[in-house]
Amino acid sequence: GGWLLLQNCHLGLEFLNELMDTIARTESMSEGFRTWITTEAHPGFPINLLQSSIKFTNEPPQGVKAGLKRTYSAVTQDHLEVSNMPQWKPLLYAVAFLHTTVQERRKFGPLGWNIPYEFNQADFTASVQFVQNHLDDMDIKRGVNWSCVRYMIGEVQYGGRVTDDLDKALLNTYARVWFGEHMFDEKFCFYKGYVIPKGKTVEDYLQYIEQLPVIDTPEVFGLHPNADITYQTNLANETLSTIVSIQPKDSSTGGGETREAVVQRLASEMLEKLPPDYNPHEVKAQLQKMGAVQPINIFLRQEIDRMQHVISRVRTTLMDLKLAIDGTIIMSEELQDALDNMYDARIPKLWFKISWESSTLGFWFTELLERNQQFSSWLQNGRPNQFWMTGFFNPQGFLTAMRQETTRMNLGKGWALDSVVLQNEVTKMMKEDVTGPPPADIGGVYIYGLFLEGAGWDRRNSKLVELAPKV
Repeated sequence: GGWLLLQNCHLGLEFLNELMDTIARTESMSEGFRTWITTEAHPGFPINLLQSSIKFTNEPPQGVKAGLKRTYSAVTQDHLEVSNMPQWKPLLYAVAFLHTTVQERRKFGPLGWNIPYEFNQADFTASVQFVQNHLDDMDIKRGVNWSCVRYMIGEVQYGGRVTDDLDKALLNTYARVWFGEHMFDEKFCFYKGYVIPKGKTVEDYLQYIEQLPVIDTPEVFGLHPNADITYQTNLANETLSTIVSIQPKDSSTGGGETREAVVQRLASEMLEKLPPDYNPHEVKAQLQKMGAVQPINIFLRQEIDRMQHVISRVRTTLMDLKLAIDGTIIMSEELQDALDNMYDARIPKLWFKISWESSTLGFWFTELLERNQQFSSWLQNGRPNQFWMTGFFNPQGFLTAMRQETTRMNLGKGWALDSVVLQNEVTKMMKEDVTGPPPADIGGVYIYGLFLEGAGWDRRNSKLVELAPKV
């Protein structure tokens, strides 16, 4: 009649099948018995166990209002009055606002944080405890040591999770702008309409939080209004992708083509367009002609090896899939995934693991042909005058190889690889205007295929320009 608590079951998925069998085969069971399972979302979680359970989810709050409301719902009156210092309550609210902000920025993806960090309640609790201890030990004549407070919040409590330099700079900027003597000024606000309330009880703070907007503009978090477009687009795509993924996978029983017939026709079309395999002997011979030990040619060999891996995997999958649909071989789990994804115009997992991101299967396959065209043309006709840099598997490796070649060309001038830095210049030439490599005295390479996000380019004056918010 007791309760069984199993925690973090996503770490032991194999045991869950055994658990399901045990529960299903047990003939008699106490009415008071319950099994409580905690787990993170995991695609491998047994679906039968999930369907037979009552689900409870703990979703993070969406928006500043919901985040602050959740934080202050856990704050007691005793905690609010734990310090007699006048700075205590404003600082507590400021830490709570920062905690909500760092979490909300995650939904904007790379626009919010370069790396998604798992900020949680422990960060808030540790920061609040530090502020409380600091105020308890504070010399009233000297006041708050703001350098210490900013360092502890921006570098230790929240900053301890941050590994990216730009993310660290962002977090320290929040600490510098929001924490200081100016935060007690009447005119201080986090953003227009978002101020530090003056209250004596938890209820006072909750009443103020209740009147905050339900939906926040990205500007509250220091982002451009267009950031919301990216977030809403990603959210819509994720929702539609989920809807597509849970559609029935049975064969069509109507008058139209079956799923298998559609995928088989698509597989045949892709096989016809798929480029031939690279001949390793021809690749080696061509590279020898161009100079096999030159860094950029070594880079080309590495890219061709990776492209050959993709072509081979695609060809094998498509041929096996056609045989499986015909019933010649058994439809494996990987082939079933390929069938489902190809029918939904998405990239099969087998291909995605070794390739690149793309919105649809059609765009992905077109890019495969274009990437292969760049490599095969380069191999047959020699080094191109310009490079499609976003068509490389390892663009950073291309830049490194280019630096190595440039350094070797200038060894007589005393150049060293460690001291060579990349410098970029946006030319006024169109792609079609490039008829040769950059002048020898300048060096470097011409590249194309880069995109701007959050700004426009003034071609006439060669500078970035602000984009008007889209509506």
